[in-house]
Amino acid sequence: MNTQNSFHFDDVIAQFRDAIEFVNRRIINRTEVIDQIFCALLTREHALIQSRTGAAKSLLAQQIFAMFEGARTFQVQASKEQQPDTYFGGLDIEELKQGRIIHNTKNSLVESEFGFIDEIFDANDYTLRALLTTLNERALILGVQVVPSRLHSVIAATNYLRVSEVTEAILDRFVFKSLFIPSKTAYVQYKIARRYLEHGGKHIQPARKIAYATLERVTRIVTGEDAELTIRVPLQMIFLANSVVRHFESQRNRLLKERPHDHPQLKDFYISPRTYAKSIDMLRASAFLHGRDEVTADDVAKLWYMHTTVGLHDQRELFQKSHDTILHQLGAARAFEQIQRMLEFQDFLDELHESPELLETPITGIEGSGIRRTLKDWAKETLGIADASVEHNRRLLEGYVRSFEPLTEEIQELRLRQEKDIHELFHPAVHIWA
Repeated sequence: MNTQNSFHFDDVIAQFRDAIEFVNRRIINRTEVIDQIFCALLTREHALIQSRTGAAKSLLAQQIFAMFEGARTFQVQASKEQQPDTYFGGLDIEELKQGRIIHNTKNSLVESEFGFIDEIFDANDYTLRALLTTLNERALILGVQVVPSRLHSVIAATNYLRVSEVTEAILDRFVFKSLFIPSKTAYVQYKIARRYLEHGGKHIQPARKIAYATLERVTRIVTGEDAELTIRVPLQMIFLANSVVRHFESQRNRLLKERPHDHPQLKDFYISPRTYAKSIDMLRASAFLHGRDEVTADDVAKLWYMHTTVGLHDQRELFQKSHDTILHQLGAARAFEQIQRMLEFQDFLDELHESPELLETPITGIEGSGIRRTLKDWAKETLGIADASVEHNRRLLEGYVRSFEPLTEEIQELRLRQEKDIHELFHPAVHIWA
């Protein structure tokens, strides 16, 4: 990968790998959870840890945050008596005299880069609802007060899950979730005791820290917001990732119907469109940690960190099965080349929807991506010489998409969607409010 200015990519990757290794040496038997939380930091997401008491949840969060310098950390133990000012700062008395509720956000969660909320579900619903916007939109929005937040990531811990409409929304903000199941083996207990003797159950400062500015830069790269460095996500990898996640979601729901008593609190397993979209960032985070500037199928396999509860091995195995099933289907049918062509065609259809005036010109003559050349060659072989009529363009697009013989069920679904897109392109819906 290219480097720009003083940002040396290989050195930065080494810093993060060293940090992960350091935390693993300090926190015993939590390798997968540590990897997951670093992915949360790289993607600027939040992580939720569930376990019984005394499982070192707080120590893990504190040790991970200690790996960075130049960032403020807000910590709080949640309770039912707390009000939003615990998180957003006390009320400004002078403003209150004027009838306005304004929080003094100095040293609050709003002005901190990192946050640790212990026993988050002990907080009352009113406070949790107030936290939603800050967690998702990175802003304090209460009444007339609107304050942008510096918040990068929150790690929250809990001994239990409390299910309600509000907590369901909170859980959706914590894209990365894990469950600690303490190991009672003699070896693990011995390693934990040794660490306790060395450090007294407290986090330690590493000899080398990662500058918070470096984390910010890597996060911009991972989320596709950096102007100079990119991690490429091929179209077929997006298609593969969405197919795997959808297959996993359907399999989870199938199991819930077959074994409802295993999870009586769950009516269904739901992955929100927000989480689907954020899978792209997870793919790039995985590629980054592996030193690659392009996402591969190996990164798609790592999406289990986002879409399962780490620590529940049956979920991981189910996700791996979904990944292997879809990858085998697409690979056995040699479908990736077809997917690539159809997704490039989809981008072209989207461009025509954005600029419908292009339909009044020979679309095979439009300069740009390879799909135009493919269309042009196909048109010459099938329809003869192109003309500039809208009707000819309609026949060209409809004929081209029908020329694909779907190799898998997923590709068949994509072709049906594209046929509908073409129909809507030439027969736009008339809305009553237009």
